[in-house]
Amino acid sequence: MTKLTSLSDAISTHIEDGDLIYAAGFTHLIPFAAGHEIIRQNFRNLVLARATPDLIYDQMVAAGCARKVIWSYMGNPGVGSLRIIRGAVERGDLEWEEYSHYGMITRLQAGASGLPFLPMNQVGVQDLEQVNPLIKRIPDPYGGKDVIVVPALNPDVAIVHVQRADENGNAHLWGIIGEQKEAAFAAKKVILTAEEIVDESVIRSDPNRTIIPDIIVDAVCHVPFACHPSYAQGYYDRDNEFYLEWDKVSASADAVNAWLEKWVFRINDRSEYERNLGEATINRLKVKPLMSKSINYGDY
Repeated sequence: MTKLTSLSDAISTHIEDGDLIYAAGFTHLIPFAAGHEIIRQNFRNLVLARATPDLIYDQMVAAGCARKVIWSYMGNPGVGSLRIIRGAVERGDLEWEEYSHYGMITRLQAGASGLPFLPMNQVGVQDLEQVNPLIKRIPDPYGGKDVIVVPALNPDVAIVHVQRADENGNAHLWGIIGEQKEAAFAAKKVILTAEEIVDESVIRSDPNRTIIPDIIVDAVCHVPFACHPSYAQGYYDRDNEFYLEWDKVSASADAVNAWLEKWVFRINDRSEYERNLGEATINRLKVKPLMSKSINYGDY
C-alpha cells in the first residue's frame, strides 16, 4: 500500500502539540516546506532539535511553535546570529539545550541503536559540561581516561528531505549527507519529503544510495523545491541572498510577522511558494547537470 500523501495531511496526522521534532539536514536538504506547514497548522509547545537550527527553526520560534530548542550550533550560516532564537533564549522565553556537533550525532546514534546512552571522547568545549547536566563524565571501565556520555535522543517525529523516493519511502540522497539516517532510525515516526517520486525500479537500480528504507517511513510527500533557501544537490542551489536578507528581516518583529504572513500563512502549499519566488529567483538557483559515472552492479 502506498505511503504517498500530501504534506499537509502528513503533518496533521503524525505531529501533535508538545512533540519533539527533528528536521534533519546539514546545510543541505533542509526541509523548510515541512517547517512552514507546521507553522500554518499552528502547532504549539514543540521541542525542536537540530544539529544547526538554521533559519527553519528561527522562523518556527518566531511563529510561536516552540517551547524548547536543542542544538549543537546556533547561527545564520555564513551571516551571523539567529536573532529570533538568540533573543528568546536571552529573555528566558525559550528553553534550550546545547551539545557539540559530535555530541548531538552521538545522541541520535544511541537512539537509533536502542541504547540509553553512548560514550564519546572528551571534547574541547568543556564549558558545555557545566551548563548541560545531561553531558556526564564517567570513568573508563577498562582503565583509560574518563569518557563523556550523552543520553539517547529519540524524536517523536523526524522530517527528512531527499532527492528521490518511491511511494513506499525507500529514498536516495546524495551530496552533503548529514544526520538524516541517524535521525530517521532514532525517531518514532518519519515524514519523508522528496524532490521526485520515482518507480521502485529506479531505487533498486542503485541500492547503495538508499539511505532511508521504507520500513522506518510513515509518510511520503512529493514536495519539489522543499529546501529553499537551503539547497538540493543536482536540483537547485543555496539561496545565499535569502540568508543575507533574513538577517535584516529578523531584526524587526514587525518585519518578521509581515514575512510570515506573506510567505507562510497566505501560501497554500510549496508549489504556490515556488511560483511566488518568481522566475528570476528560480533561474538564479538553477544548476547545470553534472552526472556521476555509471556503476556496473552485474546481473543474475
